[in-house]
Amino acid sequence: MPDTHITVDPRRRRRAFLGAVTGHLIEWYDYGVYGFVALYIGQLFFPADNDTSQLMSSFAVFALSFFIRPLGGLFFGPMADRIGRKQTLLVVMLLMFTSTFAIGLLPTHAAIGIAAPLLLVLTRCLQGFSAGGEIGTTTAFIAEYAGPGRRGYSTSWLMVTAVLGLLLGGVVANGLIVLLGDEAMLAWGWRVPFLVAGPLGLIALYIRLKLEDSPEFQALAERGEKSEAPIREAWAWKRAIALIFCVITLHASIFYLVVTYASTYMSTELGFSSNAKFLLAMIAMAVTAAVMPFGGMFTDRFGRKYFLLVVGLAATGAVIWLFESAPGATPASFAAPLLAVSVCLGLYASSTYGTMCDLFPTRVRSTGISLAYNVPVALFGGSAPLISAWLIGRTGDIASPWYFYVATCVLSLVALVVLKQSDFDRANQHSVTPPSPSRTDPVGEVTA
Repeated sequence: MPDTHITVDPRRRRRAFLGAVTGHLIEWYDYGVYGFVALYIGQLFFPADNDTSQLMSSFAVFALSFFIRPLGGLFFGPMADRIGRKQTLLVVMLLMFTSTFAIGLLPTHAAIGIAAPLLLVLTRCLQGFSAGGEIGTTTAFIAEYAGPGRRGYSTSWLMVTAVLGLLLGGVVANGLIVLLGDEAMLAWGWRVPFLVAGPLGLIALYIRLKLEDSPEFQALAERGEKSEAPIREAWAWKRAIALIFCVITLHASIFYLVVTYASTYMSTELGFSSNAKFLLAMIAMAVTAAVMPFGGMFTDRFGRKYFLLVVGLAATGAVIWLFESAPGATPASFAAPLLAVSVCLGLYASSTYGTMCDLFPTRVRSTGISLAYNVPVALFGGSAPLISAWLIGRTGDIASPWYFYVATCVLSLVALVVLKQSDFDRANQHSVTPPSPSRTDPVGEVTA
């Protein structure tokens, strides 16, 4: 049976919230900056006969780091459920910023030959390993401080800070491109965004050292009820894992379309100038982040399922509009469909983290999220730029990537149709903290 509601001092909650999201922002700056300088990395680490081969090699390394993420989730998710959220957050932060900083120090192919791309692969895999543990742990940490009835809004800020972290990476990288030009960026400027990770990472590590573990996890620890085998126990929640896997596919693919691939697409396929590409990419990410808290607040009050269904349908149409408008597009004509996709992404992603938290109990929340989230992100998120580039190369049609993105949307929409109130009720019955009185359940039914 669920226990009585855990009361948390508001000052402690605010401190934990600000500390976690600040560290999350810096973590995502570290992880995302690679995508903004992929063109230069392709030339320096993967010599080839043509620009397309170089770019695809660079994006292949980008995708590889995502395929390591499930391993990081398998390692760090259970760690967070066994020893605590705070300690795990410290380890993943340390691993992330040191591996990012190391990329800025790597010698290129011209200096050490084949060892250069191998070292690049190693450091990106370490980044992916860290990122695989960050999501499940931080999401559980924030949700458990927020409590039921506030998880959508609270966890939406994790998505906001993830986008802002990538936005910061974009500002640094694209700002350097504008200021230095391609020649200087190719010579040395590409290193700067990675080297910035050193001081930023130390700041984030200090912030996370000051945090206290989540009240729900502390309650489990005090009662001796922590899971001793989180992976085995989490598999009892196979339906929740499968549902989250599918719900996240739309989130993952369109997220990396907006925050990573769109910038490269505008440059390589549409021929936009650096200034136009930079401005559109930054506006798109800012709009995505701006609408997220509103989506989280809405679903806390009215439920998540039908909101996500409607927004998912809108996202499907927006993606088709985006790519079908690309042939012959100008920066002005491309802005409207890009912003439409950005708004849909922001609203959809606002509540996916809250949905994940609602579907798992406290004992295995970090493990469950890590298992369910990281695989679709690897398959449909990290590979999105590579698949998009492959489709264009195979078909010769710059509109063809929408086939991939629409397929991911359809998978998510089917899962949302299948999602039931009983899926949430089961997690509530096994949770440390019970549902708050007179709240709206995640599917949108008001209960007393």
